[in-house]
Amino acid sequence: MLKEDNLTELIKEMNPVLNKHEYVFCCVDSLKNISRKHILCEFKEEEGTTIVIKREKADQYGLPYSYIASWITLKVFSSLNAVGLTAIISTALAEKRISCNIIAGYHHDHIFVDKEYGQKAIDTLIELSKNYNTN
Repeated sequence: MLKEDNLTELIKEMNPVLNKHEYVFCCVDSLKNISRKHILCEFKEEEGTTIVIKREKADQYGLPYSYIASWITLKVFSSLNAVGLTAIISTALAEKRISCNIIAGYHHDHIFVDKEYGQKAIDTLIELSKNYNTN
C-alpha cells in the first residue's frame, strides 16, 4: 500500500470521519485488570500508562478520567515521514478554538477533540480539505 507524504495531497484527500462513541484518556499503573481488547491505544510514561478507551468501558472498569473526546480518523493513508500535516490540522482547529490530541497510527492519523466539538471539528477539517492552497 502506497503511503502519501505530499502535504497538499494529504490535506486534500484526508477524508475525516467521526467515529461513534465517546472516548476517554486514563492513566493506569497496571493493565492486568483491563482487557486489551477494550483499549484503543496506550502510551507508557514515567508516571503511568495512558490508555484511550471507550467511556462506557472506563466506567465499567471504574477508571478515573477528566477528558471526554470524540475520535476522528483521517482516511488518507499517510506516511509516518510526512511533514506538516499535524501542524496544519492543529492550527485549523485552534483557529476555531478546538483543542486536539493527535495520534499517528501506521496507516492513518487520529484526532481526539472534546466531545462537544466533534462535528465542528469535522466541518473545520472538511472546509480545510476543500480550500487548502499552498500559495
